Amino acid sequence: MRFMILMKADERSEAGEAATEAELAAMYSYNEQLVKAGVLLGGEGLHASARGTRVTLTADETVVEHGPFPQPRELVAGFWLIQVKSREEAVAWARRCPAPEDGRTVLELRQVIEADDFGDALTPELREANDRLREMTVS
Repeated sequence: MRFMILMKADERSEAGEAATEAELAAMYSYNEQLVKAGVLLGGEGLHASARGTRVTLTADETVVEHGPFPQPRELVAGFWLIQVKSREEAVAWARRCPAPEDGRTVLELRQVIEADDFGDALTPELREANDRLREMTVS
């Protein structure tokens, strides 16, 4: 099972404040634990929404908005993509994430949709085409 752990933004991350040396060291240690356990597939921190763009698509129009965006707690500041055996294991890894020196961190865990989750709608032809695209994807 793959899970994405989304770290929610806060006023500090949205202000573009840099992490302290202690916070960076704690995060490095956490990432190292994920790597050594063989569960980390990827992860990155994200710039504040002031440097972001939101594209909203409907059948009739495409709207492009440039940040910053309101509601920092609804935004994502970073993510990890992990592969684990269960939701409980994903939660256990999230619980080990270091907390900031001041304030709080909110993590949201979302299971990644796998091909089998689509059932019969994912025909053998579509599955093969999707597998070919995955093989061509840059890692």
